[in-house]
Amino acid sequence: MSVRHFLSLMDCTPQELASLIRRGIELKDLRKRSVLYEPLKNRVLGMIFEKASTRTRVSFEAGMIQLGGQAIFLSPRDTQLGRGEPISDSAIVMSSMLDAIMIRTFAHQNVLDFAANSQVPVINGLTDDLHPCQLLADMQTFHEHRGSIQGKTVAWVGDGNNMCNTYAQAAVQFDFQLKVACPQGYEPKQEFLDLAQGRVTVLRDPQEAVAGAHLVSTDVWASMGQEEEAAARMQRFAPYQVSRALLDHAASDVLFMHCLPAHRGEEISVDLLDDPRSVAWDQAENRLHAQKALLEFLVEHAYPA
Repeated sequence: MSVRHFLSLMDCTPQELASLIRRGIELKDLRKRSVLYEPLKNRVLGMIFEKASTRTRVSFEAGMIQLGGQAIFLSPRDTQLGRGEPISDSAIVMSSMLDAIMIRTFAHQNVLDFAANSQVPVINGLTDDLHPCQLLADMQTFHEHRGSIQGKTVAWVGDGNNMCNTYAQAAVQFDFQLKVACPQGYEPKQEFLDLAQGRVTVLRDPQEAVAGAHLVSTDVWASMGQEEEAAARMQRFAPYQVSRALLDHAASDVLFMHCLPAHRGEEISVDLLDDPRSVAWDQAENRLHAQKALLEFLVEHAYPA
């Protein structure tokens, strides 16, 4: 059995990522037409959640069921992971019983360690460093509305967090320019800037970053695990709210995205998700379709007919 994991966008070639986007669109069409398609019948996905989630859980669980398989929700309260069992031991045992595993956790090293000891595909459902599944949905959404993102300009406004890091990887894999507007000290990790090889520009002025952009994206100012920093972050990021007026500085056909949940009145203006330039709801739905394409790709590669 040949096993491939999806721990970051760099685990696929640009051609494979483009194929996943096309396949996500095809699977979306099948669902819209109520066509039954169950290539993963009798396959079981284990879903490990050390961080809470709405979109990740619903999309993976529903997606696996729609593909004919089943999904098992595993929280630290329900497993020995919450009682100190080594990640390597858990990976060995779980992967002997499951056909694929999705893990949503804090330290990125946890995902790397789990995958290193797993005999089945492991999917990164989010870590403090990266959120590659969300970027699949984002790229599918842009493609549906505007076609290829190659050669376009993307602006990220706000915290240089896991989403921003992953956008830096996406700039490499999908060949676009990324302009990041963030306060001093909140830049994306240097390793991802180095990887981008000049495709990422870090700025302080949101208007400068958004100018001419074809896609503008943001995220909450305080992510899970940063609750104690929330008050300080609110003050530091106040000039970085994305509003309708800020979008007016972008390209005339700009799209706005937010990975959700959104804090209206903080990182976005109260009315922004209602703006016709916002595709956040399409983006959220596409988590389902892009991840179904990913599950099909990884499981069928691991278990060829």
